[in-house]
Amino acid sequence: MNALLLATLLVPLAGIAALYLIPGAAAERLATRVGFYVGGAVLALTIVVACLFDYKKTGYQGRVDWNWIPALHVRFQLGVDGISLPLVLLTALLSALCFFYSIRHVPAGGSQRAYTALLLTLEIGMLGTFLAADLILFFIFFEIVLLPMWALIATWGSEDAKAAANKFILYTLLGSAVMVVGFLVVFAYADSFDIAWLTAHARTDVPKGAALTAFALIGLGFAVKTPMFPLHTWLPDAHTAAPTAGSVLLAGVLLKMGTYGFVRIAVPILPQAAPTYAPALAAFGVVGVIYGSLACLAIVRKPDGDLKRLIAYSSIGHMGFVLLGIGSLTTVGMNAALFASVAHGLITGLLFFLVGGLKVRVHSAKLDDIGRALYRKAPRYGVLVAFAAMASLGLPGLAGFWGEVLALFSATKPGSGLTQGSYIAMAAVAALGLVLTATYLLAVVRRVCMGPAAVSGAAGVAGVVGAIGAVEVGEVGEVSELTAVETATWSPLVLLTLATGLWPAMILGVTNPAVRVLMKGV
Repeated sequence: MNALLLATLLVPLAGIAALYLIPGAAAERLATRVGFYVGGAVLALTIVVACLFDYKKTGYQGRVDWNWIPALHVRFQLGVDGISLPLVLLTALLSALCFFYSIRHVPAGGSQRAYTALLLTLEIGMLGTFLAADLILFFIFFEIVLLPMWALIATWGSEDAKAAANKFILYTLLGSAVMVVGFLVVFAYADSFDIAWLTAHARTDVPKGAALTAFALIGLGFAVKTPMFPLHTWLPDAHTAAPTAGSVLLAGVLLKMGTYGFVRIAVPILPQAAPTYAPALAAFGVVGVIYGSLACLAIVRKPDGDLKRLIAYSSIGHMGFVLLGIGSLTTVGMNAALFASVAHGLITGLLFFLVGGLKVRVHSAKLDDIGRALYRKAPRYGVLVAFAAMASLGLPGLAGFWGEVLALFSATKPGSGLTQGSYIAMAAVAALGLVLTATYLLAVVRRVCMGPAAVSGAAGVAGVVGAIGAVEVGEVGEVSELTAVETATWSPLVLLTLATGLWPAMILGVTNPAVRVLMKGV
């Protein structure tokens, strides 16, 4: 299996090389197809990894271990276990769908070859983050994603794209710089960057004072990427400006790199410090739930409310439940965090694809420009919007339900050393967030899908053709039905949202054995 793990990183690298070996004009013409074939190959490789994975084992499998920089004790170590496997599969799936969607919907503003190469670089960084078994290698892959995402937003983004891109990279670079200092504090006492070894020797190698310092530094870096309130302000601007593929991968995968870091590194490697900071993680998560919901309610009430911005703020709320689960320091809470992370990736990826399709049709993501009566004008599209909204609000039977409910349940019985009463109070406040989430998402469905057709502004007046003529908009307020490419791209997300909602053991059965072992030392 180690060859397969290496291949998941080398195949995208080969795709980038192919793009720049093909002559210029041909590369521009074939770029999106090269991306599609490479993305499909990586997805196939990760599926083979999942098939070969031994679900009875709890440690790393397919371990790659090379002595990379001996003088600094840095090794090139890759591995996959029950914690990382679902996120590796999610990353490969969303990347492949973005490549497929981009065959017909490359945003204007730059070279198709550069656009595809950036997406492939982004895929390498995302997969590498979840596969890395060494802290410095983790940091390198964690950083690789920043410049490609910055370039995607700045070059192919919409209004105020450069300002949003600069804000994104400033926040995330500063967070990463603080995080790596925390890694060095751990190394100063443990003399190792090996994640598995550090987890096994967590309580014996790092004194509590140093552990508290390291956890604060590492946790701050992960909190920025999650993003945790009040370090979230880069997210709405980045999502609003990013092209569709950028928004899908930013919400679907990049946010999960922060929460994965808490589960994989901060809590198990520094268990003596975790109980000190856990209540703050949970509290800030709950504040994020309420804040994100109230921000969404404010947006949906505005005549010019932006649907992409609304989904971005909703992500702050959903990731708040993930932080609440992590902050409980329980096996149930960690499983809830991982399940909610995967569910959020599927659902929010679908939502951003849907908004991207609407934006292609009417050249705007404003609620008034999108118009109403989607059920009448494009019934299949309207049903899909309603389905994604119901999944996002946590309707039982869909993926969004289990992670958030399990996070609430974990808060009623927090880990040892944590005050049960305060966690129950936080769970009650977070439960109010579920009501607020249902309120704004039902308002979105009512405003976009129901009622008489709205008279749109200039965006709805002109007949426009999609990126290469695949989608047409006719008279005022008209929105055309789903295309074949859109149906093929979005169907896997719909099916997986249903499957994981009806059979949560698809994810929990993979994560739970590894999480139980991980939490023994906490």
